[in-house]
Amino acid sequence: MRVLFVYSEQDPYSIEKPLETWERMQFGISYISSFLKREGHETELVVLSRETPELLETEMMRFDPGIVCCTGVYSEFPFLSEVVTSARKKFKDVFFMFGGPHATISPFDCLKGPFDAICVGEGEYPTLEAVTQIERGRYPSKIPNLYIKNRGKIEVNKPRAFIDDLDSLPFPDRKMWERWIYNLNSRPSVLVGRGCPFKCTYCSNHAIAKVSPGKYVRLRSPDNIVAELSEMKKEKPDFGEIYLEVETLGVNRKWAYALCEKLARFNRSQDSPVLFGSNLRITPGARYDDLFEAFAECGFRFINIGLESGSARIRSKVLERNYSNADVIRAVKSAKRHGLQVGMYNLIGIPGETRRDFRETVRMNRICQPDWYLMSVFFPYPGTVLHDRCAEMGILIDAPDIELERRKPVLKLPGFSKSQVRRRLTFSPLLIYGGFRPAREVAWLIAMGRIFSDRKLILGYRKFERFVSKVRAYRGR
Repeated sequence: MRVLFVYSEQDPYSIEKPLETWERMQFGISYISSFLKREGHETELVVLSRETPELLETEMMRFDPGIVCCTGVYSEFPFLSEVVTSARKKFKDVFFMFGGPHATISPFDCLKGPFDAICVGEGEYPTLEAVTQIERGRYPSKIPNLYIKNRGKIEVNKPRAFIDDLDSLPFPDRKMWERWIYNLNSRPSVLVGRGCPFKCTYCSNHAIAKVSPGKYVRLRSPDNIVAELSEMKKEKPDFGEIYLEVETLGVNRKWAYALCEKLARFNRSQDSPVLFGSNLRITPGARYDDLFEAFAECGFRFINIGLESGSARIRSKVLERNYSNADVIRAVKSAKRHGLQVGMYNLIGIPGETRRDFRETVRMNRICQPDWYLMSVFFPYPGTVLHDRCAEMGILIDAPDIELERRKPVLKLPGFSKSQVRRRLTFSPLLIYGGFRPAREVAWLIAMGRIFSDRKLILGYRKFERFVSKVRAYRGR
């Protein structure tokens, strides 16, 4: 059977190539696609943007799928619901499914949309069973992990255990993304594990972990990861860097050391070694010298560390991230001592945060001087602990702007107004790098931050960027 996957992008690079780099590839539908292909089904992908809603119907006319599978986070659900509502008028016999983190933690809200079924949890086996039943002329029913609309009623099926052996899955389908990515020479990612052992209140992991039985945090074997890298190298011998996607590479030290050993052996077999980067969650009192030494020896260029807030009160009482500022500083110093670059994740506009709390975030970044940082605005995703707490505190605004979420303040904080949050977000490069980096670089970072917080400015900048790229290509002839 033909299965069409649908992904949407708020910040398209261009109409024809909405995804700028490989890092925009979504792993969920990539794994489901390769899983279905292994079973003999045909799959394709369409990537939509706010500028191309009609593209879904165009691709459905061309590909003639029997089932359409959409994925999206909370902020994408309204847009996908709108385009699917329109498509259903012309394609009355097609079965439409919706999955992803928002579907998993808020399935009944999603069932109010135009979809025939909502996938709760992992989608490989539920999608395969739905495709198989449709192919046999049956309306999907009694499929674990699916909430199905059936004759005016909702069929809530039992949860399916999390997939225990990730090595049993085929490698993700990257081929279907090539049509939609502008820079095919950009850094790809490899998913090395699923699930997170931590319970951060702002994240959906703590809710997703409860929807299915079985072990939530799972890691692929080092051999399986290296086998995927080898396959990627055969297809594209000249790529030089890989992002190892996982919630934290330090969740299992024994596994991490074994992976580093395999990566080092892999690099020794290559004419052009590969560089690596990944995430690391700091834990209380942990020492990282041995781990960072192993990272450096196998080819790691950088790690990303989540500070989130420099305020110990906000981290422990609000976010439930229990490590000290000293833990973070020690880890950053250790990483730099071993030649690793460090990126730092930060949040602003957190429930209960004051201007004094944010000054602590700035202070920590100035001490650590990360090679780059990300400053995101807190967004209260429905289904998370912190969303419910925001509702109890009465600080949710009535109609938050879900376009470009995490770039605009959306809470009514008594000690930190939206305008104050916005100003500090805009000038965070000056607050963090002022006196440490050249003024021209700081000014550029401020300008980029301002542009990427406004949809019209983003579109204008993208047009200018593409024009410059064409001019350079013409001059290089």
